[in-house]
Amino acid sequence: MGSASMWMRLLFPALLVATMSAPVADSLTVSPGCVGRCGDVDIPYPFGIGSGCFRKGFEISCVNNTMPVMAGTTQRVLNLTLSPRPEARVMLPIAWQCFNSTGDVTGDFDGKVNMNPEGVYRISSELNQLVLLGCNTFAQIKSGVSGRFNYQYYTGCVAFANDSSLPQDGACRGVGCCRIDIPPGLTDNVIDFESGGSWTHENQEFCPCDYAFITNRGYYNFQKAHLRHMDVNTSMPLSLDWAIRDNGSLSCAAAATKPGYACISRHSECVVSANGPGYTCNCTTGREGNPYVVDGCTDIDECAPQAGYPCRGTCKNTDGSYECTCRPGYQSNDPFYERCTPRFPLAAQISIGVVGGILLIVIMTFTIIIIKEKKKIHDTYKRNGGPVLEKARTIKLFKKVDLQQIFKNGKLIGKGGFGEVYKGLLGDELVAVKKPISGNVLESKQFPNEVIIQSQIIHKNIVRLIGCCLEVDSPMLVYEFIPRGSMDDILHGEEKKPLSLDVRLNIAVESAQGLAYMHSQTNKVILHGDVKPANILLNDEFAPKISDFGISRLIATDKEHTALVIGDRSYMDPVYLQTGMLTAKSDVYSFGVVILELISRKKATYSEDNSIVKSFLDVHKDRKKSTELFDTEIAVEEDLDLLVSLAELAVDCLNLDVDQRPTMTDVAERLVILKRSRKP
Repeated sequence: MGSASMWMRLLFPALLVATMSAPVADSLTVSPGCVGRCGDVDIPYPFGIGSGCFRKGFEISCVNNTMPVMAGTTQRVLNLTLSPRPEARVMLPIAWQCFNSTGDVTGDFDGKVNMNPEGVYRISSELNQLVLLGCNTFAQIKSGVSGRFNYQYYTGCVAFANDSSLPQDGACRGVGCCRIDIPPGLTDNVIDFESGGSWTHENQEFCPCDYAFITNRGYYNFQKAHLRHMDVNTSMPLSLDWAIRDNGSLSCAAAATKPGYACISRHSECVVSANGPGYTCNCTTGREGNPYVVDGCTDIDECAPQAGYPCRGTCKNTDGSYECTCRPGYQSNDPFYERCTPRFPLAAQISIGVVGGILLIVIMTFTIIIIKEKKKIHDTYKRNGGPVLEKARTIKLFKKVDLQQIFKNGKLIGKGGFGEVYKGLLGDELVAVKKPISGNVLESKQFPNEVIIQSQIIHKNIVRLIGCCLEVDSPMLVYEFIPRGSMDDILHGEEKKPLSLDVRLNIAVESAQGLAYMHSQTNKVILHGDVKPANILLNDEFAPKISDFGISRLIATDKEHTALVIGDRSYMDPVYLQTGMLTAKSDVYSFGVVILELISRKKATYSEDNSIVKSFLDVHKDRKKSTELFDTEIAVEEDLDLLVSLAELAVDCLNLDVDQRPTMTDVAERLVILKRSRKP
C-alpha cells in the first residue's frame, strides 16, 4: 500500500455512532465545612475536596494544601469555572515515542491518564487543538467506542521532514510540526503514533523522538530545537468541558424528574450540554452564584457602581432586576441610556441665561489661553531650529499632539540619565520616542545641523532617525523601533538566549561596519563615544543596529548628565579618561571590550576586582589559559583558532598606544576575513 493510501486509511472517520448509558447518580447534599479553595484555585461545588464535598466524578485532591489535582491522578488543576462556560483547565502529560539509530522504538507513552472515570469531562473542541512534532509521523486521537472500527471517529495529522534545515521556528504546517482542530465529544487524551509507507526513522539524529499533545489553542509555539529534544515529562494545559451526565442524553425536562437533579438552587435553570450528553446549570437572569447548591443563586445588585449595568437616572435594585427612573423635575426618553434633563420653568430659563453669560466669559478666557499656548509652541518650535529643519527632506517634523498618544498608551521601554524611551505606533509604523529630561536643552544652532546629518545616515546597521518634535522645550527624537532589544539583554538578561558562533560573528562584523561607516564614510566624522552592548540593538534576525550616538551626547549639556549618557567606565578608553579627548580610536577601544564580551559572555566588569579586559590581557599570550575564558557554548575544538584570533583582534583594539590601534575599517575587514575562514 502506498504512503498516500495509508494516510487516507488512517484519517478516514468511522461513521458509526455508539449508544452510551450511565448509571443514575444518587442525590448528594454538600457537607458543612467543605474546603472551598486549594492554593490559589477556587473549588466550587459540584467539585470538592474530601468525602461529602463533591458530586460523583468531580472529586479534587489538594496536595500539601497548595496544589489541586484531579482525584486519583497527579494532574494539576489550573482553574475551575461554573459559568459562563463550565470548564476545568488542567495540565496533562504529552505522548511520545523515541527511536535508536536503526529506527527501532526504544520507549513510548500514549499520554493516557485516568482523568475521566465517571465520564463527566469532554475535551473542548473550541479551546484546544492536537499538536504533533516529528519527522515521519502520523498522530491520531479517537473517541466513542462503537462499530467495527471500535471508535466513533479518528482524526489526526502528519508531520514529515527529511532534512534538519526544513523545519522553521513558529511554523507548524506539516514540516516537522502539524496542528489540527479536534471534533467535540473526545473523552480521553490517548494518542496513537503511526509511520507511513517506506519512510524510516533510521539515523534521524536531528529528530530522534515524536511528541504529541492536546493543548489550548495558541499556547504552544513550535521551536525546531524541540525536534532534537523535548522533556518527556512535559505537561501541557488544556480545557475540559464538564457537565452532569448521570442520566445520559435526557432532555432538561426529563432530567428534572430524576433523582440527583443538579440544578437545586432557587432561580436556577437547566442548559443542555454543548459537548456530549448531559446538562449544566445557570442562575437565571438577574442572579449570580452557584446553581448547584441550595440558595446558591443570589440577587445581583445592578445599582452597585462596579456592577456595570446602564442607568443614567436614579437606580433602584429589585428582586432579580432593577429600575431606572428620573428624579422629580427631570425627564428622559430612555433613562437607562440617556441622561435625565430638567424641565424648563421660567426661573430655570432665567438661570440658564445667567449661566450662559458666565459660560461665554469662560469660553473667551480659554480661547485667549489657547492662543497664548499656540504662540508659545510656535516660539519653541522656532527656537529649536524648526525653520532650518523644514528645508530638510530627510527628516519628519512631528507635532506635540502626534506623540502624546504614545506617552499615554505606549510602553516605557527605557529610562536613564538622558530621559525616557517609549515604544508606540505612529500611523502604522512602530517607533521608539526619546523624551529628554526637562532642562537637558542643547544649543539651538547645533541641534538642527546634527539632526540633518544623522537623518542622512542610511546604513543597515545604524538605527534610523525618523524625525523629531520641536514644539517642546527639550526636543523629542523619533527612531525606528528595534524589536529584540539590546545585545546586553541577549548576553546577560534574565532569560539568556543561546547564541551560536555564526550569530556572534555576524553581530561583530555588522556592528564594526556600522561604526566604520560613521567614522569614515559620512560627510562629517561621527564619533559614538559610548560603544557597549546596551547600545547595540538586535532585530528579529539578530542583525545589529548601532544606537545612542551624536544627538544623545549633544542634548545633555551638563557634565553629570553627559557622564550618564556616554560614560560607562567599563568600556571607556583610558586615554579619553585622562585627556578628555574623544577620538575615533576611543570607539575602537570600546569595541574591543564588546568583542571580548561576545566570545566570553561575561560582563565587562564581572566582579569587584575583575574585568574581562584585565583577564584577557593577563593571559592572551598563553593559548591554553586564554581558551578557558571563552564561553563554553561556542568553545569547541574546531573553533578555538578562530576564537583566539578574535581575542587577539580585541587585544589590538585595547592597545594603550592610540596610534597602534587599528581603525574601525581595519577591524571590520579583519572580522569579515575571520568570518569567511570559519568552516561551515
